[in-house]
Amino acid sequence: MENTNIEGTRGAKVGGMKAVPLPPWLGEVFDVRSALAAGVHPERLRRKDLETPIRGVRRRGDATALASDIDPATADDPFARQAAEHRAQALAFAPRLRPLQFFSHDTAVHLRGGPLPLATDAFGRPLDGALLPLHVSTMGTGPLMRSHGVSAHRADPRTSQVTMVAGVPTAAAGTAWASLGSLDVPHLVALGDHFCRRWRTGVGRRHVGRPPLATLDELRTAIASGRRVGVRRLREAVELVREDSWSPRESRVRCILVMAGLPEPELNVDIRDEHGFFLACVDMVYPAERVIIEYHGSIHSSRYAKDVERIAALRAAGWTVIEVTAPLLRTPGVLVSRVRAALFAR
Repeated sequence: MENTNIEGTRGAKVGGMKAVPLPPWLGEVFDVRSALAAGVHPERLRRKDLETPIRGVRRRGDATALASDIDPATADDPFARQAAEHRAQALAFAPRLRPLQFFSHDTAVHLRGGPLPLATDAFGRPLDGALLPLHVSTMGTGPLMRSHGVSAHRADPRTSQVTMVAGVPTAAAGTAWASLGSLDVPHLVALGDHFCRRWRTGVGRRHVGRPPLATLDELRTAIASGRRVGVRRLREAVELVREDSWSPRESRVRCILVMAGLPEPELNVDIRDEHGFFLACVDMVYPAERVIIEYHGSIHSSRYAKDVERIAALRAAGWTVIEVTAPLLRTPGVLVSRVRAALFAR
């Protein structure tokens, strides 16, 4: 039902004066160009009942704010926060997109919640995601987006596919992945893992049966569809992408091990004891060697006690558990040595 308190049939009082009602079809967030074309006076667009989330866009002041959609469970994760801030900025900018224009590259990834390297300032501090450039592509020969804070690209219809995400035109997952060949192989693998994850059955698993955002065949097709920046890295990475990785840190650990010549572990496997009792779903496992690898990030702090008990139960059942933290991940040689020692200790 339309909320007439916004401005439906009545004007909103601003500064003691009655504001002229806006056309309802403009929506709660709209671009200035469309409003002017509809006959809205420029002075009306400067009234205090309208917010300016981004240049050239207005939002009705009593509309629901486009705040970052960060999950409270990952509120301390700078990667998740930066991505959520960038998504909010893209959605605020979306009304300015013209026909044949769509979000692409990093912005398309963030709109799908995909993992990317953390953008930082000169002092290594995470940047506000709203300050990252929005990537907007134009299909074919249409005009490029010219706006402050926008990185404009021209897309070839032979190499680019577009879908709708959160109601805005966005590069298809395979197209977005193949456009980021400048990333290193582990980051490409982590992103490919995110897009290709299959939501399989298992103890306590969510979203069982949800389709993946992309398939391995779609990633390969995107690589082969035309000239790509970093095509060698893309070809190497696609062979390392798997359907059962649940986080970018897990993906990075796996890449470090495999690229160091160690056997590839199985991913996110339910472990049971000799009586069939469920012990845990573990990140990575070498079943024959009874070696488990678990990644612990800062966002696990609230679950610390449960993690301790879970790992203790695994060790009591005869498993060797190697716990990987962010500092250990920064010393890959030490990580590889620990896993190699565990694998060949028996």
